[in-house]
Amino acid sequence: MLSPVKNVCPRRSLLFVPGLRPDRFAKALDAGADIVCVDLEDAVAQDRKAEARSLTFPLFANSTHPHVEQMLRINALSTAEGLKDLQAIIEADSPPAAIMVPKIRSAEEVQLLDHLLIGRAEIVRYCVIIETNQGLERASEIARASPRIDSMIIGAVDLSADLRCAKTWEALLYARSRIVHAGAGAGIDVLDVPYLSLHDEAGLRAEAMASAGLGFTGKASIHPNQLPAIHAAFSPDEKAIARARKIIAAFEKDKTGLFVVDGELIELPVVRSMYRVLAIVDRIARNR
Repeated sequence: MLSPVKNVCPRRSLLFVPGLRPDRFAKALDAGADIVCVDLEDAVAQDRKAEARSLTFPLFANSTHPHVEQMLRINALSTAEGLKDLQAIIEADSPPAAIMVPKIRSAEEVQLLDHLLIGRAEIVRYCVIIETNQGLERASEIARASPRIDSMIIGAVDLSADLRCAKTWEALLYARSRIVHAGAGAGIDVLDVPYLSLHDEAGLRAEAMASAGLGFTGKASIHPNQLPAIHAAFSPDEKAIARARKIIAAFEKDKTGLFVVDGELIELPVVRSMYRVLAIVDRIARNR
């Protein structure tokens, strides 16, 4: 019999916090995002990276909100600052539970992290950013590179520059689809890039719905005000929940492996997705 989906963690939303603003971390944890990520990369000027590191690491030593995934976005592994970030994680008494790793180009880079982040840092999970042409080409290999990868996110700004295309949802449709394909194949969550127009709620809703329809499991954000629209797009509605319950009930009563619900022939991949829907609903309810 098909096993129910286990260890599903809702990753509908990710809220970024600048590494130089530790005062915003507690507020972000209270905002209702599924993931809060402190950013040491794009949000911090080059000459203030060390300052941001010193301000950020104490946050993870005194973290609260056990139902919010807490993450640190480090600098690229190909940079001196990225190596310093890794050294700080290795030496930390309380390393972050997860790191977001930018500009991943190969599975070997991820596997290097596995070799380096041992001891106290063995708890660290990964969210990898696909934002280079090479990374997009090898997205499926990267997604499967380590059991410590929980999620993958598209980096639209750098990726659009590398692909020589516009930074629009439509122009990056192929890239988005390829990343969704890679994530689904590896059984990990896939997050879309933040919507940067803070006062365009209609645009945010439309893009979030389009991303959810394509197969993304969540979307990043840069302001708490964006969270309700994102959650609405990536949370199953009552109709979807009822359908999932109906299909699972029929599956668990079925003895043949072939059954029909409301005139639709149901196959195992659909059953798996229905278990996932209810697992997410359960986690959301427990996280409230």
